[in-house]
Amino acid sequence: MRVITGAAKGRRLETLEGEDVRPTTDRVKEAVFSVIQFETEGRAFLDLFAGSGQMGIEALSRGAASACFVDSSKKSFDTVKRNLDTVGFAERARVYRTDYRSFLAVNSELFDIVFLDPPYKTGILQDSLELVAGAVKDTGVIIAENPVDEELLSKYGDFVLDRQYRYGKIKITTFRHKDFCNE
Repeated sequence: MRVITGAAKGRRLETLEGEDVRPTTDRVKEAVFSVIQFETEGRAFLDLFAGSGQMGIEALSRGAASACFVDSSKKSFDTVKRNLDTVGFAERARVYRTDYRSFLAVNSELFDIVFLDPPYKTGILQDSLELVAGAVKDTGVIIAENPVDEELLSKYGDFVLDRQYRYGKIKITTFRHKDFCNE
């Protein structure tokens, strides 16, 4: 796994191992950042199920002002910290070892971009979409990664389905505030 472009382009990141780990592929990562290419610089990014932190680190590499990484796993927490040190972005990042519900219950920050890639087909994605909508600026975007056969609603809070992209068995869905949606 590597940083695709920006200040840390080409830097290798540590990955997590195990059967329950499913890192976002470079192809999907490139696609996500293609969708938000003009929305990243100077923005606040939330990587809610951070894993190794690659999505938030990619955002920082592309000029995001800050990134917040949240994961309940100690292995993930430690890996994100090491990866941030490797690329030199630790000063623009905050890393929390907690579950998404606890984080969102106490968080008061509004984010510009939120990336969600929780364990598939557990209902966590749908629940987190409902909860995270209150932590996103009206001009922001929520991006969800999930399998193509996992259903999502067309509206979570004030955020409505904007676009869907398919990459093999993976689907990327963007949600935007109802007042700023393209549809």
